[in-house]
Amino acid sequence: MPKMKTNSGSKKRFVLTGSGKIKRRHAYHSHILTKKTKKQKRNLNHVAIVDPVDNKRIKALLVK
Repeated sequence: MPKMKTNSGSKKRFVLTGSGKIKRRHAYHSHILTKKTKKQKRNLNHVAIVDPVDNKRIKALLVK
C-alpha cells in the first residue's frame, strides 16, 4: 500500500505545537490593508489556535 501524503496546502498553513495543538494565522491580513484600522491589523497579526472541533480533520491532512 502506498504511503499517505501530507496535504501541501496544509503544511504551509498549520504548525503543530509541542502540546499537540495546531497553530494558524488569521485571514484577511495579506492585502487591501489600507481600509483596515491599525487595531484590526494588529489583532490579525497574532497567531491563533485552531478550534478543537477541527483538530481531527486538520491532523489528517498533516499526516506524514
